Amino acid sequence: MKEEILINATTREVRAAVLNDGVLQELVVERSSRSSLLGNIYKGKVSRVLPGMQAAFVEVGLDRTAFLHASDLHRAEGEAGARDNGVPDIRQLVREGDQILVQVLKEPLGTKGARLTTFITIPSRYLVLLPSRPGIGISSRIEDDGERDRLRETLEGLMPPDAQHGYIVRTAAEGASTAALEADIRFLDKLWSRICAKDATTSGVAKIHADLPLEVRALRDLAHDHIERVRVDSEQCLESMRSFASEFMPQLEPVIELYGGRRPIFDLYAIDDEIDKALDRKVGLKSGGYLIIEQTEAMSTIDVNTGAYVGHSNLEETIFRTNLEAAVAIARQLRLRNLGGIIILDFIDMQSENHREQVLAALEASLAGDHARNQISHVSPLGLIEMTRKRTRESLEHVLCEPCPVCEGRGHIKTPETVCYEIFREILRQHRQFPLGELVVLAHDDVVELLLDEESGSLAELEELTGRPLRLQAQNMDAHDAFEVVPM
Repeated sequence: MKEEILINATTREVRAAVLNDGVLQELVVERSSRSSLLGNIYKGKVSRVLPGMQAAFVEVGLDRTAFLHASDLHRAEGEAGARDNGVPDIRQLVREGDQILVQVLKEPLGTKGARLTTFITIPSRYLVLLPSRPGIGISSRIEDDGERDRLRETLEGLMPPDAQHGYIVRTAAEGASTAALEADIRFLDKLWSRICAKDATTSGVAKIHADLPLEVRALRDLAHDHIERVRVDSEQCLESMRSFASEFMPQLEPVIELYGGRRPIFDLYAIDDEIDKALDRKVGLKSGGYLIIEQTEAMSTIDVNTGAYVGHSNLEETIFRTNLEAAVAIARQLRLRNLGGIIILDFIDMQSENHREQVLAALEASLAGDHARNQISHVSPLGLIEMTRKRTRESLEHVLCEPCPVCEGRGHIKTPETVCYEIFREILRQHRQFPLGELVVLAHDDVVELLLDEESGSLAELEELTGRPLRLQAQNMDAHDAFEVVPM
């Protein structure tokens, strides 16, 4: 499988796209007006402690106060305050006015502020540093037992006997040399010392450490040893990426190249068209079936439909083939749209238990390469598959779009006929309450046209009933279903 990364950079926006065989699989967008906060470390001030929620609100200099749960608070060994459920009592750990070092665990999402943790983690290419938490963890995606043992023994040999910090070995470390792991340890220790020094000399709320820019994070988090090439259309980004690669990922430095073509770099694979499709609720399948994807505050739902696909044998086989194709498409859409939280998948009902198991297996296999952690349940009695996908940053829709000012995010507006009847009721209401003369109805063209055509008889009856002349005036209203009844 041919995999490459394209970086499109301007002064205001950086976009990173991951492609497999020319097909867009993942997109990350970062704008200077809304830079990513994930992984940033702040010196914060506790503004409010909520014992009932076992949480605290912390000022870290963002638009909204951030949220810190008791389970995300580091507690020194032997410190008192644990409750019956094992979660420490928030009142024993922090008080209003306390200054604490925190890290952004989840980006602000919708109306919610950022979620924080005091369990600081600092990633490098191969390792994640766990300050003040001794121990070694190995990524579960490294499945070879021999390689897991080698990595653990290598790290144990590189760490001093009285080490105060621990490390998690990332998936990218599979096959990494001792020298590469040692270089990562030196880098992380030096960076942590710098963070501690800045924390000690900083008073008040302040940002202590920010994660790498998107183009460099794309190398660190999205690239791997077998990637074919990384193309970037900015010389400045190219320099920073090569500098990072030469120090931490020398095997990737030769594949990083500057794109100097006349066509925009994303036009090479029609990526902007793919982005537009990823913002649509309907996703077509090659067979003629389609998905309907609905994203709400509470959860996301995906409905599978056969559409124009009629198959070549029986109905059960048609449904099975559609669901198999949909399982692969769903995995791609989750990653591309960056949907997280609770996700409900409504596959077409299948009678065969074997078919249901195969579709579930296809979904799990397609999600195996997803960077975000996910958990999938079995098919429910209603034929639904419930799953969760870790949500750490805004979805693609929330980054690129805003609620429609006309329908205010409802996705629908009232029909002209409904607006006509609302106008009739408003005229009667004003007639009964106020001694009015002529009434002017201001409404959208479609509504006025309906009043003059199909509803002209009702309008005449209303004029006779109220004894008041009614005048219609087409107006450019903000919404098609908005109107005004104005006395003259």
